[in-house]
Amino acid sequence: MLKRRETAYLEEWAVRRDRKPLVIRGARQVGKSTLVREFARTAGRPLVTVDLERNPELREAFTARYPARILSTLTLLTGQTIVPGTHLLFLDEIQAAPEALAALRYFYEEAPELHVVAAGSLVEFALADTRFSMPVGRIEYLHLGPLTFEDFLDAMGHPELSAHLRAVPLSDLEDAFPDAVHQRYAGLLREYWVVGGLPEAVSGYAQGRENTDGGFPHLGRIQQSVMATYRDDFNKYSHGSSRDRLRMVFDSLPGLVGRKFKYVGVSRDHRAAELADALRLLCMARIAYKVCRTAANGVPLAAEANARHFKCLFMDIGLMCAALHLDLFDLRTHDLTLVNAGALAEQFIGQHLLHSGPGYETPALYYWARETKNAAAEVDYLMTSGAQVVPVEVKAGATGSLKSLHQFLKEKGNAFGLRFNAATPSLLHDSTRLANGGTLDYHLLSLPLYLVGQAQRLVREFRGE
Repeated sequence: MLKRRETAYLEEWAVRRDRKPLVIRGARQVGKSTLVREFARTAGRPLVTVDLERNPELREAFTARYPARILSTLTLLTGQTIVPGTHLLFLDEIQAAPEALAALRYFYEEAPELHVVAAGSLVEFALADTRFSMPVGRIEYLHLGPLTFEDFLDAMGHPELSAHLRAVPLSDLEDAFPDAVHQRYAGLLREYWVVGGLPEAVSGYAQGRENTDGGFPHLGRIQQSVMATYRDDFNKYSHGSSRDRLRMVFDSLPGLVGRKFKYVGVSRDHRAAELADALRLLCMARIAYKVCRTAANGVPLAAEANARHFKCLFMDIGLMCAALHLDLFDLRTHDLTLVNAGALAEQFIGQHLLHSGPGYETPALYYWARETKNAAAEVDYLMTSGAQVVPVEVKAGATGSLKSLHQFLKEKGNAFGLRFNAATPSLLHDSTRLANGGTLDYHLLSLPLYLVGQAQRLVREFRGE
């Protein structure tokens, strides 16, 4: 079974006295059902799974408004006893029964001792449906993305490598990654880029890599199957020409990562409003994520976000590589700065930063840009640490200009920046002369790409938290 950090979140949720029914939100195939099953197994809690899509007759249980009646009906229909305080009730594919979502409020109000988890591949559409009353304030969310690089290391049988990343302190950072260790991580990072973080792909690759083919033919079949499943889902929330536009945007997204999104880059034959609606639906399905531009004068970053200017992230780097027809041979034999113009590095860092916060926070990511004539600048991403805004530059290679980061720090009066690249880690105190005059004195935390999962922790250590 795959280990992932969100299991600890479920363990903490299960023992809280103020626990509410938990709704897991995330794209299809990110492992929502697998996470629940693994949590129940490790916690020793009997699991009762109610799949509301495969067994539509079970929906009738939720027409009642009393938890005791709902549980009694479910027991009669499934033959499984559900004991509050002992069992874990898992309502899978809950979007197929909106009345079950509404019924969660009754579990919270009248059966708080019952452990209830719900999930669904298209639950975002049910949550946005205004035809029924959502139990606002009576449920909580866990936002789930792909497996992290540390989770991938565990799945590949390298728990010592993932533990090293999770534990290395800022004070020991520069000595903790000698070249041989650094190259070991870099090689596994390339594997992660091709495999991605979808549990089925990771499991299939882990099981098949002992074969002479290294597991890659099997991996390709899995990834293409997942992509086909996403396309099949389009029939559930679109039709006719709308479905065709969905496929068009979906197929274009992997090649547009890292660039300012322009609808003309998808098609010159369709109106921007039509393509915008298709992208909105893909974002609701969590197949795509918008990274909006913000003025970044303070927190929250969303307060100054400009929704008209944005970049896009694909949901998973492994699927992105599959769509671009890149394999491990490409990533081993080519300069990473030349592979899709460094977009893979931006995708990898972006999908990790999206889900770097607490599980209950809705994933969101922003960037900064200035488009002044003859003085344009763009910082790839922005992080927040407390009340501080941290500019983040992503470089696929070991070197690269920091001109935009310098401009941001000067304009915002900041003195700390974060860079991800292919070099070993370092913490520098530097001064640089700016093109428009003046000198900037600042600290730069430079991390290898594979340390992105520890960025928040290391930045907090720098700030003395």
